[in-house]
Amino acid sequence: MKVQAVVDDLTRRFPHEPEYIQAVTEVLESIEEVYNQHPEFEKANLIERLCIPDRIFSFRVTWVDDKGKTNVNMGYRIQHSNAIGPYKGGIRFHASVNPSILKFLAFEQTFKNALTTLPMGGGKGGSDFSPRGKSSAEVMRFCQAFVLELWKHIGPDTDVPAGDIGVGGREVGYMFGMYKKLAKEFTGTFTGKGLEFGGSLIRPEATGYGNIYFLLEMLKTRNIDVKGKKCLVSGSGNVAQYTCEKLLELGAVPVTLSDSDGYIYDPDGITREKLDYVMELKNVERGRIREYAEKYGCKYVPGGRVWAESGDIALPSATQNELNGDAAKHLVETGCIAVSEGANMPSTPEAIEVFQKAKILYAPGKAANAGGVATSGLEMTQNSMRLSWSHSEVDARLKQIMADIHAQCAKYGAEPDGYINYVKGANIAGFMKVAKAIMAQGTL
Repeated sequence: MKVQAVVDDLTRRFPHEPEYIQAVTEVLESIEEVYNQHPEFEKANLIERLCIPDRIFSFRVTWVDDKGKTNVNMGYRIQHSNAIGPYKGGIRFHASVNPSILKFLAFEQTFKNALTTLPMGGGKGGSDFSPRGKSSAEVMRFCQAFVLELWKHIGPDTDVPAGDIGVGGREVGYMFGMYKKLAKEFTGTFTGKGLEFGGSLIRPEATGYGNIYFLLEMLKTRNIDVKGKKCLVSGSGNVAQYTCEKLLELGAVPVTLSDSDGYIYDPDGITREKLDYVMELKNVERGRIREYAEKYGCKYVPGGRVWAESGDIALPSATQNELNGDAAKHLVETGCIAVSEGANMPSTPEAIEVFQKAKILYAPGKAANAGGVATSGLEMTQNSMRLSWSHSEVDARLKQIMADIHAQCAKYGAEPDGYINYVKGANIAGFMKVAKAIMAQGTL
């Protein structure tokens, strides 16, 4: 395999999908050497079979707002690979959603799920509908219309969606309710459900907690304690909130949060009381992060990104490509020692190059933020078994899964000088599991 030839061909075939091409390029560059050690992979054309999704569903979603106006959005589901288990991945509701973004997310999800060691394939879905500014009744009607088109293509042993940006417990509940009505079954077809109807403890916290558990494993390799470390966290949604919660529990000091309008910098640290306010503001009132600055009298930068500040640890927890090469240089120059991604592909290729050249600890999202989907897998298991595990049981399983993911990354990413290339390690570990499964199942 020659990476550039594969990328050029995919670019020709899918010329308007930059995020997808970016994700594929990063993985292929990491696995090229190990792939070429297996001529049987090339004979079976494994690369195209890994890069191109099994199938893509796109559909119109028609819904009525509170004023009686009929609105139209696009809906999608990318079923990328079920080589190791049912398709598994979130649903995103955001104006930026398009096939390129969902294809990159489904591609990444396939390898991320493989890293968890749980039997889950990769998928992703969503719509260019944005819940922001909509009433709960409007969100409910949209979710019901979305599932009305999707329900025949999902199921507990086929495709198990979950939440993502713009899709929290409320949206999952509405979608599950409609699916249950149409399918006439109560199964674990969605994860991220409410605790009252099959949800798992720690699922809301899992991505943020898991990211910190992975960070701790990285820091251990250099005998560094997270206590007292100044942490830059982007985003202010579910992942960012619980990242901050776990940091506070461990004695670290989160100082930033952001949303699409700008960011806040609180030099005194985001305390438990302040985090509770953010959770109320974002989860209940659907407010903006600038209101935090107004309440606590700290710095607010409209239209800015948190990477303009300095800190010991960076935890990108918002969205793709939010941290570019210039921001990465600033972080390194101002003493950042570790970057652990809570979001999917938040660092650009230029930023990753800067981090790795400086030999700082850098964990890609497919490894560091796998705690969310891992706990979704644990929710699937509990649903199948018709039982619930305690908070401590789920948390213990999550910690072990993140430690195991770190061990896989360290195994495949170790370099001669002792540096661990977590990008290479995560990509190779995930790739080898999926590749072997595909080879064992024939050429269809």
